[in-house]
Amino acid sequence: MNRPGRPKGEHRSAQHESTSPRRQPVNVRALAAAAAVLAGLGGCASKVSDRVILLPQRDGSLSAVEVTAGTQRLLLTQPYATAELRAGALQAATTSADAVRDVYGAMLAQQPARPQRFTVQFEPNGNRLAAGADAVLAEMRSALAALPAAEVVITGHTDRVGSVEANDRLSLARAEAVRDLLMAAGLARNAVTVAGRGEREPVVPTADEVAEARNRRVEIKIR
Repeated sequence: MNRPGRPKGEHRSAQHESTSPRRQPVNVRALAAAAAVLAGLGGCASKVSDRVILLPQRDGSLSAVEVTAGTQRLLLTQPYATAELRAGALQAATTSADAVRDVYGAMLAQQPARPQRFTVQFEPNGNRLAAGADAVLAEMRSALAALPAAEVVITGHTDRVGSVEANDRLSLARAEAVRDLLMAAGLARNAVTVAGRGEREPVVPTADEVAEARNRRVEIKIR
């Protein structure tokens, strides 16, 4: 039986306008999924060549980034923590929400809207929605109504009761059931991607053959 794997952080790199032909490039590595990072030039008065700011997540979840310049490394773990490259030295500092809006407001306003995420639960041994799913589906329909060119990714999951092969099929059937509900509400088929992950990505890791309601789910990402 497959066991849950270790989550993998996504990787990003930020490139900056150079103030010196010999300046070391600054790279950013996200250590948590969907880490929000703002990178750009600092104010002229402070003589900052590069600044990376870790922004708070909308849902309050934790994130972190590692900033490197040559052999220098800084780990940012708190919202509004910054890494600044001054005269070739990488320095830790902090800023505030007001300061970020004042300096980077125009840049932030140009960002695309972040994906909206929803989760619906399922009853055991099938693709019948569990209690409470109707309210989530109503929220999704409202979100789709506000995005006429929306793209939707639907991913089904199971708990660890049953074989890996059967759970792969069941997770896909659950994703397709949610797709059909959204299509009935007017979503175009070509705007939807469906996938089944079986028992591979549990919210709550369990031993084999343990029923766990929170793992019987479909996750929907709308962007």
